Amino acid sequence: MEQRLSLVTLGTGDLGRAEAFYRALGWLPHPSSVPGEILFFQTGGIVFALWSRTQLAADSAVTDDGGWGGVTLAHNVHTPDEVDEVLAQAARAGARIGRAGAPTEWGGHSGVFIDPDGHPWEVAHNPGWPLREDGSVSLG
Repeated sequence: MEQRLSLVTLGTGDLGRAEAFYRALGWLPHPSSVPGEILFFQTGGIVFALWSRTQLAADSAVTDDGGWGGVTLAHNVHTPDEVDEVLAQAARAGARIGRAGAPTEWGGHSGVFIDPDGHPWEVAHNPGWPLREDGSVSLG
């Protein structure tokens, strides 16, 4: 298996609400999306999808107990100020702020928002992981 992640799919209890939230963040579904069924977003070299939580669990051969799935998504930005800007944008879109932006022990600045379906997103500026011109992260 090649060292590559191609797709991240989040299960949602309300696809319309999830779509409205991500649109409020400025994300636009790809034309290959199936409105009302599944939404795809081109995010650099990875595809991000929103799909029914029930259908995702069945397709993934897991039992959904409704709890956190042990996964946190991350969005790296260019500056510490941008962390706070993205957190504010997410809050305006309907996210709950789980952790306000603050300096980290590893020399960066990060905070967390939780989307309407309970998926946590870390927003981070990591000076040791610079962003390339295309927005992809480099491990230095």
